[in-house]
Formats: sequence, C-alpha cells, structure tokens
Amino acid sequence: MQNIKTVCSYCGVGCGVDINIEKNKLSGTKEHFTNSGKLCSKGASQLKYISKNRLLKPMFRENIVDEFKEISWESAINKMTRKIKDTEPNKTGFYLSGQLLNEDYYLANKLAKGFIKTNLVDTNSRTCVSSAVVGYKKTLGLDYVPVIQEDAVNSDLYILIGANIAESHIVFSQKIKEAKKRGLKIIVIDPRNTKTSKLADLHISIKAGKDLFFLQAVSKRLFELKQYQPNIKLVGLTEYIEKIKGVDISESLKIAEVSENDFSQFIKMWLKNENIVTSWTMGINQSVNGVAGNIAIINLHLLTGKMFKPKNGAFSLTGQPNAMGGREVGGLATTLAVHLDYNPENIKKVENFWKTENMPTENGLTAFELIEKGNLDFLLIAHTDPVYHLPNRNIIEKKISEIDFVVEINAYTNSETSKFANLILPASPFGEKCGTQTNMDRVVNLQNPISPKSGESLQDWEIFAKIGCGLGFEKEFAFDDSEAVFEEYKEMTKLSPDIDIWKTSYTDLNIEPYRWGSLHKIETANLIFPEFTESSDEVSEEFPLQLLTGRVSNTWHSGTRISSNTDYCEISKNDSEKFCILDKDKIQVISPYGKIEIFVKVSESVKDGTIFIPMHFRAINYLTNSDLDKFSKEPEYKAFVKILGIDSI
Repeated sequence: MQNIKTVCSYCGVGCGVDINIEKNKLSGTKEHFTNSGKLCSKGASQLKYISKNRLLKPMFRENIVDEFKEISWESAINKMTRKIKDTEPNKTGFYLSGQLLNEDYYLANKLAKGFIKTNLVDTNSRTCVSSAVVGYKKTLGLDYVPVIQEDAVNSDLYILIGANIAESHIVFSQKIKEAKKRGLKIIVIDPRNTKTSKLADLHISIKAGKDLFFLQAVSKRLFELKQYQPNIKLVGLTEYIEKIKGVDISESLKIAEVSENDFSQFIKMWLKNENIVTSWTMGINQSVNGVAGNIAIINLHLLTGKMFKPKNGAFSLTGQPNAMGGREVGGLATTLAVHLDYNPENIKKVENFWKTENMPTENGLTAFELIEKGNLDFLLIAHTDPVYHLPNRNIIEKKISEIDFVVEINAYTNSETSKFANLILPASPFGEKCGTQTNMDRVVNLQNPISPKSGESLQDWEIFAKIGCGLGFEKEFAFDDSEAVFEEYKEMTKLSPDIDIWKTSYTDLNIEPYRWGSLHKIETANLIFPEFTESSDEVSEEFPLQLLTGRVSNTWHSGTRISSNTDYCEISKNDSEKFCILDKDKIQVISPYGKIEIFVKVSESVKDGTIFIPMHFRAINYLTNSDLDKFSKEPEYKAFVKILGIDSI
C-alpha cells in the first residue's frame, strides 16, 4: 500500500493525515472535514519522532535506587500479576491518559473496574476537562458537547475565554482567522496578551481566577435588557432570576478588573450578533471555580436561546488527542463505563455485559487524590507523567515514592515519573499502532499504523490483555487485533443513552470519520446559579505576584516528542524594574509550596502583578497548589509567588 490515511496524534482538533509510504511524506487530508488539508508544524513533523527517545524493552528494578535491567515480557507480566493478586483492590490504582486510543482505554477500564474490581481508575484528563464534564452533566444531564468546530467558524461572534487556540489548537485557529476575514467577530477574555488575543476585535484583560464575576455581570445585564429568551425548557429559571437580581454589576466588574467600557463593548457585540459560540479551556477549567465557570458560560447560551441550533452554543475545547474518547469509554474515576455513572442499575448492566460480578459500587479517588491519599501498594501509569504534571510536586514525589510497586507504560524515555518506577513497559506510539480516537467535537477517527512496531514494544491494549490473561481471565481478554477490541467496545456503547458509536466500524472509518450523537435532541436543561469559591491562595505582601501557566505552540507536554525552549518566566517591564530584575537574569521563583530556578523574559504579554511560565517547563509544579474544584476534583494549578535574582548572563 502506497498511501495510508490516519489521524494526527497531537491535539483535540483531530486533523486527517495522508502518508505516502514510498516517499515517507506526511500531509493533511484535503477531503477531511476537520482540517481540509491543513496541518500545524507539530502535526506535519510527527513522522520524525516515531523512532526518537524510544523505550524498546521491558525494564525492571526492585528498588527505585537501583539501576534498571532488561527483562522479558513474560517476566514483566508475571511480576505484575503476582503483585496485583497479592494486593487488595482498594490499594490497586490505574492512572490513564488522553494519549491512549479508545481500544487501549477500553481494555484498561474493563480490566481495572471489571476484573481487578478497583474503582481507583482515573485519567490525566481529570486535570484538564473534568470541570467541563461536570458542567455539562449538571446543566444538560449528560457529558455532551453540543457544538462542533464548524459552528464556531460559521458563527457571527466567537468568544474565547481562558483559551489560547493560536498555540494550543492551531489548525482550528487558522480556520477562525480565515473566518474573521469573512466577517466573524472575535472576543478574547484572557489576562495575558496572547497570539489569540491578537486576533480579537475586543480583548478583555481580566484578572485571573475572577471570570465568574464577569460572567455573572453579563448575565445580569442581559436580564435587565430582557434578553432571556430560552429555546428549551429550563428547570430552575425562577430561582435563577431571583439570584441574578442580587448581582451588583459594578462591584463584579471591579473584582474581575474589567473596565466599564470593555463590559459595554462586550454587551453591544452580544446584542448585535445573532449566532454566538463561546469556547474555553484551562483558563476556566483549572480552578476551584472550574465547574462554576463552565455552568456560567452554558447559562448565558441557555438563557438567550443560543444553544441547540447551528452556529450557536457553549463549546468546551479538549487539548489531548483522545481526551474525549477517554470520557466515552469511562476512563474517569467518576464514571463506570460508556457515560454510565455508578448506580445499581448501571452496575448490573456493565456486569452482565462483561460477564463479571462484585464490581465496585461507587466513584474512586481522582488523579491527585489517587496518589496523595490513595495509600496504594500498586500503581499502573499509562502514557502520562504525573510527577511532572500533577500540582504541588513535592507532595507527589513523596507519596509516589511510598508506593510499593509502580509500573510505567510509555513509548518514550526520561519521564519524570520513571525516576519512581519499578517496572517500565515499552508501548507503541503514533505510526506503529491501530485504533480510534475522538476529537473535541465528537468525531471518531481511525489511526492506522504506517510501520511495524519497534523493538519489543506492544500496543497498550495488548499489554492490558496480557495482564488480564495473566490474572486468569483468558476468555475475557482474548483479542486478535485492535478491531476486535473496537467491536466489543462499540457493542457496549449500546448500553449508553447517548453514545451511538455502535453505528460505525473500521470499514466505515477507513472511508470517513464518524460523529456520534445528535446535535438537537436535548429538550430540557437545568439552570443553576453558580456560587464563587475562594481559593486558598491570595496575593500577599510576601507573595505579591500571580503565577499564570499555559501552552506554547512548538512544544508537546513535557517535550518528549517535540520541544522548544520553555526555560523562561515572563514578567512585565514595570515589575522587572520594581523587583530589580533584568531581561535574561536567572531568578528563583518561590511559592508557599516550593521553588524553581528559571530565566527572565521581560514581556508585554503579561500585565503588572502577574508572571507567566510555560506549562512545559518540567519543574513548574513545584510551585502550584493542590486545591481542587469541589465538584470535578480538577486541580487549580495556581500560586502566588515571589522572585529573587540569582545572577545575570
């Protein structure tokens, strides 16, 4: 075969990719409705990273102070299964990832919840999208994104709040930029001046963490202007109106540090434009008010009837390539399987489907909690690096070092977590594996292999199947290939009231992707007045600067596949003078939780009183707090810091 169609493995946009095997050339799929032939620089160069920094053989050590030694797969599986058998389910944890394909995720979830019978299963998507999941479920009744990328592109007004798509969703951003030339108006609400804010007709430089006050002020003004015109039944409307009457617009804007002029401009643009889409990512989600912020955004669209119709709605964006798929299979600790929550009826359905019994009956601990207070004896980590990416790293390092047996499944070397692992298993990355992933607007794409597996690496579902068979469940984990796993998974989606992935197949997906779910089927929603929760961190004389973090376009997570320089801390010119810090100085950044050393970049991107450090800088989470949203348990990743000069270069 000369040409292979597949899907990009980098982000939630889900771009179609064509690969010419003979020429070893990669290009965007012109007929793919998501990207129409476009690719970003990361996507266009991903062939280069298939063979770099690779793990190729299982590696083991008894103690984390010892050196790793190569072992066979048989020995690796035996060591794992003996440990799992000797460990109580309530001390056995699985930490999964939005890098897994649906087939991998499905078997991991089936193995852990169905047969090891532990509810201690969560995913790194907890740290990025769980506030959106809970926001949708509380308002709409299910985890369902009722908007697609084309709605935003074809709308009259596109609002981005806490989202820098020009660096995190680049191809989608390019389409928005083209739509702007055709008349699309754009509002960006972000405390930083980003590449995305440069596209905006209106940039509102809000105070970080105070978005809810601005959103409530908008809702109050729309009420005063008699703009509440819902197009579906809203349960709780009367109670909501009574509470919104009590919002003081001037006081709310003062707290959010939004000017009356910017607020008036926002309202005018909302009133002037018929079709409106609002999107958000980590700027809203990663907060103790993450769910409240999601609900506030969804409320604006529900109240004004700008939902459940083309070119309108509240559109949460996902970052990882299969963050959406992980939600669908049930990878979150707060979900049983295929969008089914823990309750007796659903447990019985799942037990019957998997032909098992005595499954867990309630939610498990979530990502940070899993390590911080899980008291685990066994932890399996797949395609993610919690030591690097979970908050309050000093706590994480201490707690993970106390776990008796840590397994890391990864395709690449030198993760921060590998320093604490006993067993490392080599997995196949993009280019060597086959399976499906779901992009941020519910499109299921097929990722096809383009080369044989490297070394002794296996696809993740194969590893989970080997563990299942090693535990004695040969019949339940006997799969010949990825398609066989998908066939079982898609049958399971028939148990779900909303996921109709059972309608597609590998044969169909090789022809075109499949979008699950109907856009217009919800007829009733819940209207909830979101209350503000104070963070444990506030500005003080000792810690006068607010830390902001975010993506940069040419780096992928911790830089395992593609990276650029992220060793810098942006600071405003006024603050650099105030603290006697020069551009390119090396400084210490200190929070109540830890400290790091980093270089200074004096920048116009940040306003006085804030600093910005890329999330890709591996030491970043020595600084961040471990506050969680009380509903979603998504970490806040915030801190107030002080800076001290070290030297100049």
